[in-house]
Amino acid sequence: MGREDLAREALILLRNRLCNPRFVFSPFAHSPDSNYSKLKFIVSSSVTEASNNSVLLLGPRGCGKNAVLELVIEEVLKEYPGTISVIKLNGLLHSDDNCALKEIARQLCMEHQLLFSKMASFDDNTQFMISMLKECGLTHKTVIFVLDEFDLFAQGKQRLLYSLLDAMQSLTSQAVVIGVSSRLDADQLLEKRVRSRFSHRKLLFLPPSKEDLQRLLKHILELPIESSLPHDYVSEFNSSVLNILADERFKQLIDTLTTSDSTCNHLLKFLFSAVRHMNVETGLLSIDNFKAALASIQRQPKLECLNDCSILELYILVCMRRLEVKEQDSYNFNSVMKEYKSIHDSFQTSDYYSRNVCLRAFEHLLARELISFMDHRGHNQSIEFRPVKLLISYHELYQGLKSYRSCPAILQKLIDREG
Repeated sequence: MGREDLAREALILLRNRLCNPRFVFSPFAHSPDSNYSKLKFIVSSSVTEASNNSVLLLGPRGCGKNAVLELVIEEVLKEYPGTISVIKLNGLLHSDDNCALKEIARQLCMEHQLLFSKMASFDDNTQFMISMLKECGLTHKTVIFVLDEFDLFAQGKQRLLYSLLDAMQSLTSQAVVIGVSSRLDADQLLEKRVRSRFSHRKLLFLPPSKEDLQRLLKHILELPIESSLPHDYVSEFNSSVLNILADERFKQLIDTLTTSDSTCNHLLKFLFSAVRHMNVETGLLSIDNFKAALASIQRQPKLECLNDCSILELYILVCMRRLEVKEQDSYNFNSVMKEYKSIHDSFQTSDYYSRNVCLRAFEHLLARELISFMDHRGHNQSIEFRPVKLLISYHELYQGLKSYRSCPAILQKLIDREG
């Protein structure tokens, strides 16, 4: 097997890992303090002790709430076959109470091979759910209700949540309600009657610590010793990975990555991009692969637009920035032209254009959405008189001018002064 063939096989293995949440989160499954262990205990105790439980999984998007939940459900289904039913709802699809209860009834009918009636009313479906919970409790079967986007179910009259949690108060029922939300205050949205029936258990999902991050990177990127790949190649590949992880330049890349978004999902996208950039001829990962991945994942469309702007358009953007620094609440094209003329008079620049040329450049910036009108009023008004605003931050403008090849020195000087 040639070097390129080995590299391609390693790439397939790494990509499969990155797309497999079970593998990614498995290092944290064995810790007793992990959310995986806590959630599994709550669900397992409901099955073994025939009790009712409710819990909220809270944390930012991409931090692994649903991935860990799926792992727990998969594990519990294997441990207790034939004793668990899983009902899944999503607040984006089923936030309407009637729609949600109908979906619960449909999934319960499918699970127990019953005939589902599309014409059943809200009360009929409620009674059916209560009777099914009692029936499942008598046969020692646990029903797990997964409510994704839980905060959307907490809007309106919350009839679904009340009916569900109230049905669980019965001694014969055996169910678990698991709410998943990116809102940390999701439980505070509940009405008093619903909150009194909720167990108030919450599992908070946080981005991984630096130690966990290092362990996760090593777990994902190191090739297994026992595989179809030759031992020499695996040892060489793993040695290069460990050298990269210990490199200060790599640590700086990770710090830059996690500063903007430290969730697991963002990290996996970064690693997938790095693996994609791997050179199949060498068959090894390098620092340059991770640099290229960071550059691709942190694309800034506005900066790319700035690189295509003319020098006159850059002058207009800098003038608008100067007007904002002067705390001018409202300004228009005429105000920008006054600022442009004052810069020319002060520094005697050679980049001075007629008003008509400036107006065309101004319209070009509007079309590129680097600037916009303050409001949609005044459509019949001339462009020169309509209030405008910048849609690009100081930092983006500064970086854009810095990376612009033929940017006039006076613009750099002006933007430095306004920072």
